[in-house]
Amino acid sequence: MYLMCRRDAAAPSRRRAQAPAAAAPPAADAPASPPAARGWRGGPRGAAAPVLAALLGLGAVLAYGERRRRVAQAAQATPAPRYPRYTREEVGRHRSPRDRVWVTHGTEVFDVTDFVELHPGGADKVLLAAGGALEPFWALYAVHNQPHVLELLREYKVGELSPEEAPPALAAAQDPFAGDPPRHPGLRVNSQKPFNAEPPTELLAERFLTPNELFFTRNHLPVPAVDPGSYRLRVEGPGGRALSLSLAELRSRFPKHEVTATLQCAGNRRSEMSRVRPVKGLAWDIGAISTARWGGARLRDVLLHAGFGEEREGEWHVCFEGLDVDAGGAPYGASIPYGRALSPAADVLLAYEMNGEELPRDHGFPLRVVVPGVVGARSVKWLRRVAVSPAESPSHWQQNDYKGFSPGVDWDTVDYSTAPAIQELPVQSAITQPRSGAAVPAGELTVKGYAWSGGGREVVRVDVSLDGGRTWRVARLAGERPVPGRAWAWTLWELQAPVTPGGRLEIVCKAVDGSYNVQPDTVAPIWNLRGVLSNAWHRVHVTVSR
Repeated sequence: MYLMCRRDAAAPSRRRAQAPAAAAPPAADAPASPPAARGWRGGPRGAAAPVLAALLGLGAVLAYGERRRRVAQAAQATPAPRYPRYTREEVGRHRSPRDRVWVTHGTEVFDVTDFVELHPGGADKVLLAAGGALEPFWALYAVHNQPHVLELLREYKVGELSPEEAPPALAAAQDPFAGDPPRHPGLRVNSQKPFNAEPPTELLAERFLTPNELFFTRNHLPVPAVDPGSYRLRVEGPGGRALSLSLAELRSRFPKHEVTATLQCAGNRRSEMSRVRPVKGLAWDIGAISTARWGGARLRDVLLHAGFGEEREGEWHVCFEGLDVDAGGAPYGASIPYGRALSPAADVLLAYEMNGEELPRDHGFPLRVVVPGVVGARSVKWLRRVAVSPAESPSHWQQNDYKGFSPGVDWDTVDYSTAPAIQELPVQSAITQPRSGAAVPAGELTVKGYAWSGGGREVVRVDVSLDGGRTWRVARLAGERPVPGRAWAWTLWELQAPVTPGGRLEIVCKAVDGSYNVQPDTVAPIWNLRGVLSNAWHRVHVTVSR
């Protein structure tokens, strides 16, 4: 197992059975920080840090080795060591790989030097806590505060804090999510910190436009508090070209454009992949998708105003940064190809309105990107910077997340540099009524759902089966035909069929788009370790009352 092997190689003198030394000497072979992320074409292959960078936080990396660690531990069980005691001042002397990197959690002291280069968020994130407490930084990612993570962290334990040491000052451990906005109580919450939630399935397809308060929420970090009066958007590019715009200037200088578009998280329906094999990520049901009428300035208009041309020779990208930042000040970021950003047919917006109202805080107030037809991860919220660049965004979420892999790739073999970042999403559909496990009355059964395809491809048909896919019926599609190539919004569909009492039904749906792309019939062939791009036939099991 890579984590433990690297640890043993870097510090052969430290074993679990041994009580740690009072002060570790400087390490001549202290690990260096990992190299910066590169593009997916021609990047380094087999690099261990990018492998573990795919995991979600320190907790995921540590959990990665739990099974093998337990096997090794069972083979050589030893008495628990007695640890020396340290003051916070003594811990504070260990702030670099040269002096060893020590941290505290509760009353325990840990030497995490050998983990620094393996940290998925980068060595700099670990070093923020060097010589001090983990709690203020772990508060940003709730995944850390789980029993198995704490248990595995203790593999790095070197001591205890002296009994007279007071806990960290309250200000240092303040909850970074304390300023998050209130949320609708009807949302189905997948995580509180950061907040991630989806609308109730029963309400998902009841309206073509999702009410703002029920629109699915995907946050990676705390929601920033932004003063619209002092807000500025920076637009930058090669050659020193730069532009700064206030919210008022965005509204007054550029024509308002509106587009109805569906946003979908890459992890929508991830819970179905988890039933095949475990995956890393939030357990989204079918509701990590919603539709709104967005209003704002075209990104194209702003870039042209800033002096960027319709076309650029070679490979170029438009990178976005948000005002939501981690403990080290690194923002959420993403990018899209330059051609999409400048295309008049792509309808990419710098949006300040959502369903006729100003953006809610959870959805990017005061300004966000909306990239129709593309995975929601590229529609960066709380936008602070737009940059034209010859390279993709260097952000973790562009380089080491939101990519698809073969079912045969696992956390031992994954190399994020070998796969392109997800942009357009595949064809998708799901059943919103009836719910799986429900008892439905005999007579006429109504089945409802949504269908959508990325890249502006229109959904041309939805097939529904009541017997697990043996026979099929065609559902009725609601709404008007979209402009060809610009079908940015979902299609709601409905089927009515007679059912007899006492039966058990396996209701299945599959959508077909204008390019005749169709959903795969099962999950296993499209399974991947991050649980993204889950678009197999959706299946619901119900019984018919007698």
